[in-house]
Amino acid sequence: MLADGGEAIADLAALRDQGELFGSVSSTPTAWRLLADTDGAVLASLRAARASAREVAWTQAAETGQGIPAVQAGGRQLPGLVLDLDATLITSHSEEEQAAPTYKGGFGFHPLLCFLANTGEAMSGRLRPGDSGSNTAADHIAVLDDALAQIPDAHRYGTQILVRADSAGSAKAFLTHIRTLREHGLNLRFSVGYAVTEPVRRAIRSLPEALWPISAP
Repeated sequence: MLADGGEAIADLAALRDQGELFGSVSSTPTAWRLLADTDGAVLASLRAARASAREVAWTQAAETGQGIPAVQAGGRQLPGLVLDLDATLITSHSEEEQAAPTYKGGFGFHPLLCFLANTGEAMSGRLRPGDSGSNTAADHIAVLDDALAQIPDAHRYGTQILVRADSAGSAKAFLTHIRTLREHGLNLRFSVGYAVTEPVRRAIRSLPEALWPISAP
């Protein structure tokens, strides 16, 4: 259902109506009970299963000569893997569980997600209420750690990994965590973006030329 673009449990009906193709499909109440019984231990098992499946898929890609494609940025290829962290607002039209007012005046949820830019794979995520902070360091750390655990060992320890985020990822605790992970054998770098508005442009122009280029330590 998810692979075909389904967004709600009710979308299982599309599979249920094609029994000759999909076989036996669970009922809506059964699907609800499955989600209700999903706790931390089940999520850990699901993450482990996803990591194992990803390792097989990446190994097969390497054996066929395809490998992991490089990311293009600024007209050049970036070395290694690139992880993108970003939060997104999801509108809820009713008072669903954990739905809350958002910082943009809406109502719904504010999950934080991580994708591998090289392949577009969803690596990890945290479901959060709508009033969750954009720059919560603890959430960024948890999502990054889960994403790194999804990368096969041969790539996690043998490949340069760039972590990208917008200004919400500029929390000192999060960036300190990335530096700390380097001490455990991970070749991590980070890039935190910021919207270049006209006031920012004026501030940049006012800087002495000797200060450029500026790079994060």
